[in-house]
Amino acid sequence: MYYTYILQIVVKDKAYKKALKEAREKIRNGVVWADEALMVLQKVNKKYFRLISNLIVNQIIWGLNKRKTFEQQTGFYPPTFITISPTMRCNLNCVGCYANSYQKADLEEEIVEKVIREANEMGVYLFIISGGEPFLYSPLIDIAERHKDSVFHVFTNGLLLHPNRLLTRNEILKEPKDLLLETGNIIPLISIEGFEEETDNRRGKGTYRKITETMEYLKDNGIPFGFSFTHTRLNNHIFYSDRFIEEMIKRGAYLGWIFQYMPIDEDPNLELIPTPQQREKRYEVIRRWRTKFPVQIWDFWNDGGLVDGCIAASRYCHINADGDVEPCVFVHFSQPGYNVKEKSLIEILNSPLFKVIRSKQPYKDSDEKTPNLLRPCIVIDHRGLLKEIVDETKAMPTCVPSIFKKEVEEMVDKYAQEWKERSAEIWQKDYSDYSKV
Repeated sequence: MYYTYILQIVVKDKAYKKALKEAREKIRNGVVWADEALMVLQKVNKKYFRLISNLIVNQIIWGLNKRKTFEQQTGFYPPTFITISPTMRCNLNCVGCYANSYQKADLEEEIVEKVIREANEMGVYLFIISGGEPFLYSPLIDIAERHKDSVFHVFTNGLLLHPNRLLTRNEILKEPKDLLLETGNIIPLISIEGFEEETDNRRGKGTYRKITETMEYLKDNGIPFGFSFTHTRLNNHIFYSDRFIEEMIKRGAYLGWIFQYMPIDEDPNLELIPTPQQREKRYEVIRRWRTKFPVQIWDFWNDGGLVDGCIAASRYCHINADGDVEPCVFVHFSQPGYNVKEKSLIEILNSPLFKVIRSKQPYKDSDEKTPNLLRPCIVIDHRGLLKEIVDETKAMPTCVPSIFKKEVEEMVDKYAQEWKERSAEIWQKDYSDYSKV
């Protein structure tokens, strides 16, 4: 609790000061996530204390102040974090994965480092590493080691971190735990689809057993990790009990990212899209999990009310393995001529595509007086607006633009209308005092 006072003095942003004050009150009252924070400090290997320091000091304190200064100098606020996919290669072939739509390219090591340096100058010290399978990208560990002041959340299928595998660094084979402990700033986020049946059906037979063994291995060595779950109609039953989240906590996960299947892969399966009813159920369950269990969970599609809507092109962006900069990992368009190999991050953030998207946020339809932030997604909640922005800015697809296939458009538009009607009541009930829009 002492540190919340220190942070409140140092940070300049009023919203952060208020959040710290509220956090202190919740710690006093013994809320679940406060217990989780203490649990992390007690169980994490001491070599990972650097990561905690990076998050608190670099990303939250100094980073926030640098980002505010950047905003004063440029007129717009920089991303809070940046997602980089340094490779689109993968050792699995999962059903519905959008990475299969990209060319199997690798981003040059010096370009990745250029992005990190430029982001640090803006006050960004949190990087989400995606793909493809990031641990197939051999420079990853070295990059993290050379940028010890940053934090790297790495989405992985977990197979290359298995205790029976070895990773190469400086032409020397080492155990995954040794490499992770040497850097101390990488958090693996292991993809899982539920239990054995659901995971193996999407990721291949035997995958569940291997990744749960990886989780135990990381837990036993004090390496913090999380999970990544993609909600489809096939695993929707996960949200009808607490068994899954209890299992993740038991295996040692500290955080979780909940995604929703998006029809943006090369040959999208529209039957995998969760229904509006299922999305509502997920919304209710995750809100309850946050108060009941010691784990941090994020759900981009249902958390718009917490982050003022869509964060694409504003509070984050995605750099793919070709160096193209997309507003979001699910928005597969970029501005021609604005590649990180040719332009600086500042120039890219000021590109027509990014500026127009920011100007439209938070999104709302013509028949809405104020936005419903439970409809934040420009892909499945406001597809028509995405099409208008792409046409206006002459943005080009970075891979197969499946979202604009006729059968996908018809399905998504029908879905969006149903969710619009269904979520309006939830928005009014849960965010009736919302005053920022």
